[in-house]
Amino acid sequence: MAFYIRPTFYIFAGLVAGTVAFAQTDPGPRPGPASAGRAYPNLTVSELNYYTEGASRFGITDSVSGRQPGAPDAGLGPRFNLNSCAGCHAHPSVGGSSPSVNPQIAVATLYGAKNSIPAFIQQSGPVRVVRFKTNPNGTPDGGVHDLFTVSGRVDAAGCSITQPDFATAVAQNNTSFRIPTPLFGAGLIEAISDSTILANLGLNGPQKAQLGIHGRVNTNANDGTITRFGWKAQNKSLLLFAGEAYNVEQGVTNEIFPTERDETPGCVFNSTPEDRMDVTASTLLSGMSDIVAFEEFMRFLAPPAATPPPPGAQGQSVQNGSQVFAQIGCAMCHTPTLGTGMAASPALSNQQVHLYSDLAIHTMGQGLNDGITQGQAQGGDWRTAPLWGLGQRLFFLHDGRATDLVQAITDHASQGSEATAVVSNYKALPQQFQQDLLNFLRSL
Repeated sequence: MAFYIRPTFYIFAGLVAGTVAFAQTDPGPRPGPASAGRAYPNLTVSELNYYTEGASRFGITDSVSGRQPGAPDAGLGPRFNLNSCAGCHAHPSVGGSSPSVNPQIAVATLYGAKNSIPAFIQQSGPVRVVRFKTNPNGTPDGGVHDLFTVSGRVDAAGCSITQPDFATAVAQNNTSFRIPTPLFGAGLIEAISDSTILANLGLNGPQKAQLGIHGRVNTNANDGTITRFGWKAQNKSLLLFAGEAYNVEQGVTNEIFPTERDETPGCVFNSTPEDRMDVTASTLLSGMSDIVAFEEFMRFLAPPAATPPPPGAQGQSVQNGSQVFAQIGCAMCHTPTLGTGMAASPALSNQQVHLYSDLAIHTMGQGLNDGITQGQAQGGDWRTAPLWGLGQRLFFLHDGRATDLVQAITDHASQGSEATAVVSNYKALPQQFQQDLLNFLRSL
């Protein structure tokens, strides 16, 4: 089966043409119950207990001191983007990505807070965090600048820090937005060996070269091993991912990130780290820190369940679309399946992981270049986003700019992008085959 389709050549071995002349339309988020949000099967009783405890803490709302009704955990702020993990990772179930109603609107003034809402945060838009590309003196920045402060909150009396000047930053094209990455199947992704990732990256060399696809891994600066979590594959492990997010997104200091990001006098209300292991607890389960609990929740959170093709013409279209996906070159980066190695948990060991990603970074061109470097990933480099669960996702690409699969696909192509030839193949397809591909993607 060929991997490259010339614009005037439409021989697709094995494809069955339907009888309906389809228009090129994203079918939209797949209806029905969420296909993800459960514990991985075959966990031990102990592993399931840790998953359940982690899921519980993942959903807890934080406040500054823990005294806000309904927000029993302390540590929020002084600067933050939201007040709970589950608020960002909410759709189609806890552990996912942005919900349809952005919770950042409500949290801006919650409990007396005096925040204004930046123009790029919309009620019906995605949860977003913002990074600044450069500092005022022109040197590289790249860090997250939290949207909100605790100033004015009932539990933050005396704090009067202000929000960054987002309007000026946007006007100067100095911002890069990110939306939450789904966490489903994260334990399986962590259990894929570096050698497996590298071996897969080396496959199909001639076909990749013909398409202009190269790809490389992002690595940890200290030990040289492959990093794989985050939009630019910048984080090494689930524990590091949890600790960084807790500190950056909610302002909760912890045993990995023990320092407040803003130490303005009058705005620091708790001893640090605010989240830590409780050495006086009667059990390991109750005594573990929040970030360890988050790690265990993510580790044992199952991947999205596969959706079998429906009967009839729609099912045939989905099957055709899976072949189109391979033939035009999508699978060169969005590898359908990788395997795990010997994980500490037998449930995660030697498993086939149907993630549709090579976990590598690829240059995506000027259209998606955000000017920010993270590890080996330059401004235009992004991790191949796993596509499992795509069928129920609401927002696409790193900044949530797309709500339609057609736009998400076409935005992969721009000057210097490794995906330009594949997108050209997609555009050259007959409309029916384009629709087959879209139907297949929404079946994932």
